[in-house]
Amino acid sequence: MQRTILLMSLVLTQVIFAQDQVKISLDDVLARVQESNASIQVSDQEAKMAKYDYRFSNSVFLPQISVSHTGMATTNPLMAFGSKLNQGILTQADFNPDLLNDPDQVENFATVVSVQQPLINMDGFYQRKAAKTTMEAKELQAMRTRDYLDFEAQKAYGQLQLAYRAVEVMQKAYDAATANLNMAQNSFDQGLLQKADLLEVKVRVTEVSDQLKTAKSNVKNASDYVAFLMNEQGNVVFEPTQELLPENMGEEVDATLENRADVKAMDLVSEAYKANMKADNMTFLPRLNAFASYEMYDDQIFQADSKGYIVGASLSWDVFKGSQRFAKAGKSKTNYEKAQKEYEQYVAKSTIELKRTKRMVEDAENRLQTSKLAMEQSEESLRIRTNRFKEGLEKTTDLLMAEATYAEKQLAYYQTIFEYNQAQSLLTFLTKE
Repeated sequence: MQRTILLMSLVLTQVIFAQDQVKISLDDVLARVQESNASIQVSDQEAKMAKYDYRFSNSVFLPQISVSHTGMATTNPLMAFGSKLNQGILTQADFNPDLLNDPDQVENFATVVSVQQPLINMDGFYQRKAAKTTMEAKELQAMRTRDYLDFEAQKAYGQLQLAYRAVEVMQKAYDAATANLNMAQNSFDQGLLQKADLLEVKVRVTEVSDQLKTAKSNVKNASDYVAFLMNEQGNVVFEPTQELLPENMGEEVDATLENRADVKAMDLVSEAYKANMKADNMTFLPRLNAFASYEMYDDQIFQADSKGYIVGASLSWDVFKGSQRFAKAGKSKTNYEKAQKEYEQYVAKSTIELKRTKRMVEDAENRLQTSKLAMEQSEESLRIRTNRFKEGLEKTTDLLMAEATYAEKQLAYYQTIFEYNQAQSLLTFLTKE
């Protein structure tokens, strides 16, 4: 039975760690996440899209220039007369009523360069302001995404450290359980131990073996998540180069929200809705645009014997558009008010989360010393009971209970370290500007 369990453990170890093992530090993980993480790349692309939307709004100030060359042939009386007039080839004979009413085919080629220049478009000005504010909000959201992935990477690295610690604890527990099984087997062979006690020790060895398998599987799971955050492909098991230890003990973090990137972004989103609301209200005002064109005509392609230009300005005013603008202005006002409420709610929720995290740090710090003392006490208790068991002065059940308790307290201590470190990382994330 003992050989079977040992063989199963060795086979499992080979299966779990058959992949390439790569040692990696926290700094390496953080750097590779910032460089290659897919979520960061998506947020950066969204920021770029918002930047191009802002560039699109340059049309409020910049002219639109177009060039066209058109060729046609016509016998339409009006078009034929106008084409000749544009080409500058109209003669007295062309005023003959018969020719006017039934002209011969006329070819006309026109090259036109046209310019349209916005002068006063108040709705466009506010739309540009909204686009700029949205761009700034997206940039801040991209920055906050990077901060979050920083926190998530630290958490994943901590889970990897904890998983390896659990393997170490369970491996020691397995070795101890195996040693106890050897002692129990010797005592049973000498008639000093009942078969029921021997079976109980064997059951304990099997239980610890199962827990060791689970711990090794957790190593692979934690490693896979670290690889996912780094956008890494391949059959690799990462191993942390740093031990799981309490970090930033006793350090205080300034708890402020006003300058946090996501809070600023929410405020800017509200401002963008406000600018859109003003833009929709400005559609009730007239618009002033200038225009100009330079035209060249000929009866031969790509020729320009006759030239002319047009320069002017247009003042247009949509007085009433079937209540469309009223509805749109009302909707934009509602969107702005909604954005304001969402901002206030977000700040309130973030404040509660910040307070809760500060309490989490304090509670985890208090549990650290308690769990450490409990681990040390269980270790001493196991040492005493092991010595007494060797002398035949301790029950098998008491030894097994002490052994299980020590492993449990070790895991609890390392879990507390992990929780404390994560609470500290979360507090740093929640207060990072």
